[in-house]
Amino acid sequence: MLRWPPHARLSGLKVVVGPPEGLQRLDELAHDLWWSWTPDARALFRSLDYPLWRLTAHNPIRMLDQIGPQALTRAAGDPTWMALFHRVLEQLDTARAARHTWFERTSQAPADKTIAYFSAEFALHQSLPIYAGGLGVLAGDHCKEASDLGVPLVGVGFMYPQGYFHQNVTGDGWQEETYETLRWKETAIEPALTPDGTPCVAAVPLGERTVLAVVWRVRVGRVTLYLLDTNIEENAPWDRDLSARLYGGDRETRLQQEIVLGVGGVRALKALGIQPAVYHLNEGHAAFVALQRIRDLCTQGRTFDAALAEVRRSTVFTTHTPVAAGHDAFPFSMVETHVAGAWGEIGTFKDQFFALANHDSGGGPLFNMTALAMRTAGSINGVSQLHGEVTKQMWQSIWPDTSYEQLPVRSLTNGVHVPTWMSSEIAELLEKHLGSDWLERHDDPAFCDAVMNIPDEELWASRQLLRAFLFNFIRERARVRWTNEAIAAPRIVAAGTMFDHNTLTIGFARRFTAYKRPELIFSDPDRLAAILNARGKGVQILFAGKAHPADDVGKHHLQHIYQHALDRKFGGRIAFVEDYDLHVAHFLVQGCDVWLNTPRKPLEASGTSGMKAAINGTPHLSIGDGWWAEGYTGNNGWVIEGRADANDHGAQDWADAQALYSLIEEQLVPTFYDRDRQGIPHRWLQIVKQSIRSVLPRFSARRMVKEYVRSMYLPAMQEPLAK
Repeated sequence: MLRWPPHARLSGLKVVVGPPEGLQRLDELAHDLWWSWTPDARALFRSLDYPLWRLTAHNPIRMLDQIGPQALTRAAGDPTWMALFHRVLEQLDTARAARHTWFERTSQAPADKTIAYFSAEFALHQSLPIYAGGLGVLAGDHCKEASDLGVPLVGVGFMYPQGYFHQNVTGDGWQEETYETLRWKETAIEPALTPDGTPCVAAVPLGERTVLAVVWRVRVGRVTLYLLDTNIEENAPWDRDLSARLYGGDRETRLQQEIVLGVGGVRALKALGIQPAVYHLNEGHAAFVALQRIRDLCTQGRTFDAALAEVRRSTVFTTHTPVAAGHDAFPFSMVETHVAGAWGEIGTFKDQFFALANHDSGGGPLFNMTALAMRTAGSINGVSQLHGEVTKQMWQSIWPDTSYEQLPVRSLTNGVHVPTWMSSEIAELLEKHLGSDWLERHDDPAFCDAVMNIPDEELWASRQLLRAFLFNFIRERARVRWTNEAIAAPRIVAAGTMFDHNTLTIGFARRFTAYKRPELIFSDPDRLAAILNARGKGVQILFAGKAHPADDVGKHHLQHIYQHALDRKFGGRIAFVEDYDLHVAHFLVQGCDVWLNTPRKPLEASGTSGMKAAINGTPHLSIGDGWWAEGYTGNNGWVIEGRADANDHGAQDWADAQALYSLIEEQLVPTFYDRDRQGIPHRWLQIVKQSIRSVLPRFSARRMVKEYVRSMYLPAMQEPLAK
C-alpha cells in the first residue's frame, strides 16, 4: 500500500477553525491561481489585511493561515467587502466554465478534445517556485491564456520539492545557491485523483527498476496542471531525489528526469482518464513522450511505423534556443541503460527508435532530445521569425532529402500574458481611454491605436508612480537585509538605495550567461561613468538575474557587475537586486524607464522580458535579435547596431558597446530630460505610447495562443490515420 510522505498528508488537509459564515469558499479561491491575474481577486485578498498581504509576499494561502479571526469576522460583516467577494466568486465560476469561450465560438472542435502541454518548468506564481527562467514563464503564460480563451489544455511537469535556488551574493559578488524545501501547506497544490477517487501514482520503468511518481494538481482557472513527484517512501533514496530540484544533478540525473517526465507524464494522464488529442512538447526535455505513446499504440495493434505516424500527426514541438548547449544530448549507452525497462512490446524496434534521436553536432553521434522531438512531431516551431530561420539552419540535417524552403519548421513568436504582467496603473489608463472591453480586444492592432490618445499628463503620472514603487521596493529589501543580516554599508549602496526617483533608469534583468553579454555596457568604463554621472541628466542602471549553478562563466559576469556596483567611480548609479524571481520581475519591468538587452546575435531565440516591460511603457533598448528583430518599428524603442565583423567577437562587442553609448547620450538622455514647464517629457512619452501600442497586440499571449490553436492544435485534432 502506498505510504504518502508527510508533505502529501499536509497538503489541503490542515485542521483549522472554520471561516465565518459565508466565507467558506475563500480557501477554494486561494487555491486556484486564477486569482493571481484577476484584479478583483487580488484586491479582495489585499483588502483583508494589507500589511499581512505584503509580509506574505502576496500569497493568499499563507496569509489566510496567519490572519486573525477578527479580520475575517470584520470582512464578513462589511457589505462592501462581501459584495466584492461574491462578485469574485461569480467571476471564478465563469472562468472555470467551458461554455461561451473564444475556443468554443471559433474552433468547432469536439468538446472532449484535450491538449497536453508538457514542460520541465512552469512559472505561475512566486509561491510555487518550479521555474528557472524564460522557458517556465512562457509555459505559465501559455497556461493562463489558454484558461482565458477556453482552450482545453492540461499541463504536465514536475513538482520540485526544493524548487529552484535562492540567490545570495557574497561581499565580493560571488553567487551562492541555497535551496529551501517547499512549504506545502502554503502552496496551491492538492493530490490528483483518478476517476475512482484514489490518489494518482504513475509507475515509471527506469533501467531494471520501477520508480513511482505521485501526481499533484494545481488549478489555473480552466486549465489544470499535473506535477510528478518521486519523493515518496516506496522509492529508493536516490530515486526520491530525482524530482528534488529543477535542473539539478549531473547529466545522468537529467536523463532520468526526462524519462520520468515523458514516459511518466503519459502514464499519469492515462491513469487520470485523460486521453489527449494533441501533445505539445515545450522544448526537448519531454521528448520521451514519443516512446511511451508508440509503445501504447503498438500494444493496441499498430505497427511501429503506423504508431510513429500517429504520434507525428498529433504532436506539436516548440524549440526555444539556438544555443547548442541548450539541447540535451546523451551517450547512447547511457540511454540504453535507463530505458531498458521501457520498451515493452516495441523492444525489437529499439534501433529504429534510437535512429529518431541520432544527431551529430560535431562531437560524434549522440542521443539528442531535440532531434527526437523533431522527428516525432508533425508541427515544429521556433519562437520568433528570426529564430525559425536559425532553427532551420541548425537542424537541416534532420531532413536530408528536403529543400530548405520545404523544411517543416515554422515561426510562431512568443507573447506574454497581459493580465499577469501589466501594472494596474497602466491597465486603468487603458480601461479609461480604450473602454472596459480593452482586455478582450487587446490583440487587435487597430484597436490599440487608441493608446496614442492617452493624455501625456496621465501617462506620465502613472509612470512616475511605477518608478516610485520600484525604488520603495528596492529600499525596503535593502533595509530588511541590513536589519536582519547586518550587511556592510557598501552592499546597501550596491542594492540601489542611492537611486534617485527622477533619474533615467535602465533595467537589465535576465539569466546571467555568456551569450547575453551582461557586461557589454562596461566595455568603456570611463565613458560609461561620464554618462551615469552627468550633472542634472544622469543615468542609473539596475541589474538582476541568476547564473545557473554550474555556469562559472555566468557567475563571473555577475560578480564583475556586482563589483562595479561597489565602485565609487560610478557614483552609486549601478545596482544589483538579489534573488530575482517573479515577484521582483514585476517591479522591474513596470518601474524601469528603459529595458536593456544585449545578446550576441542570433543567440536570443525570443526573449519575453522586453515584451513585459514594453506593455508597461518601458521601451526596449536592444540588439536586433529575437522578438525585437520583428518588434522594432523605428519609433517604439531603439536598436543597438554596432557595425563590425560578426565573426570577430571582440570587435563586435566593442562596436555594439559604442553604439549603445551613443544611443544613450544622443537619444535617450536628451529625450527623457526634455520637459515642459510642468515637468512632462512629451517627446519621451510619444515613444512610451508607441511602445505600448505596438507591442501589446502583436506580442501578447492572447495572439500567441490563438495562433497555436489555429495553425497547430486544430490541424492536429483531425481524425487519426487509419490503422
